[in-house]
Amino acid sequence: MKKMDNTRNKTFETAEKKKGSSITAENVAFVRALESLKPEGERICYDPYASRFLSPQYLVFMEMAAHDPSKTPFPGVHNSLSARVRYFDDFVKKLINEGLEQLIILGAGYDTRAYRIEGLRGNVKVFEIDHPETQSVKIEKIKDIFGSLPDHVEYVSVDFETEDFGQRLLEHGYKKSQKTVFIIEGLIYYLPPKAVDEMLYFISKNSETGSAIIFDYVYESSIYRTNGICGVQCTACNQNEIKNATKDMAQKGEPYKFGVKDGMLESFISQHGFSRICNVTSEDYKKIYFKGINESRPVCCLSNFAHAIVK
Repeated sequence: MKKMDNTRNKTFETAEKKKGSSITAENVAFVRALESLKPEGERICYDPYASRFLSPQYLVFMEMAAHDPSKTPFPGVHNSLSARVRYFDDFVKKLINEGLEQLIILGAGYDTRAYRIEGLRGNVKVFEIDHPETQSVKIEKIKDIFGSLPDHVEYVSVDFETEDFGQRLLEHGYKKSQKTVFIIEGLIYYLPPKAVDEMLYFISKNSETGSAIIFDYVYESSIYRTNGICGVQCTACNQNEIKNATKDMAQKGEPYKFGVKDGMLESFISQHGFSRICNVTSEDYKKIYFKGINESRPVCCLSNFAHAIVK
């Protein structure tokens, strides 16, 4: 039992890193894969391809956690990530029904929306933007799964900290005049403030009016306070485990670099050229998705979402 518990505690921290790929990309794929094993009436999100991106170590641990849910690492974080996937999926599906023409996924990692959301293929051009090392792994996996790369997806390799992602996007056929959604999932807090500003300004200045962004974020205080990663005494999170995992991620080269100033989300987004801002807190998505059999599942107060429209 002690050995199994140690495996649980160390899974996110010591997972074998695929050559050149992002650790967080595999962590999130693990969450989607594990959640997808739950019965249809219980799971929050569903991704039939997520397990294909997991290393053998993750697959073994997923099997353990599937048979004994108490072995799920950081349950509050797991549930918040599952809710994030579902909320972003629902947002994209809603926009497809309203005439979406382009979908831009920034920091795509092992995102599979382009391949699993009905209504995208044949109707919406998808641009997946990510670091070339992670993207090269992703492309090989997609070829393994489907036999070839889908014709409705354009892969754009960018280092967000050193390259102009907007210029690269334009070079790959992005059309400013089309109704577009930009997904920025699990990315903003890993970028320096200057890169975040440039990203948001590019989107607002180079998108058709009515285009949208959806992203997740943390508050600045959540990064710097010492009483747990949530920045408050969060009963949903095992703070020592999360704090240790976050420290380990930083040591592996993926530290948090940006947080929104507390209470300033709306003004921050507005000043970058967006309106109709919707802030979604952990309490909000807890009420939306965690009902009935899932009512007792905790969420992490660190994780917040937001979406807005280009003015």
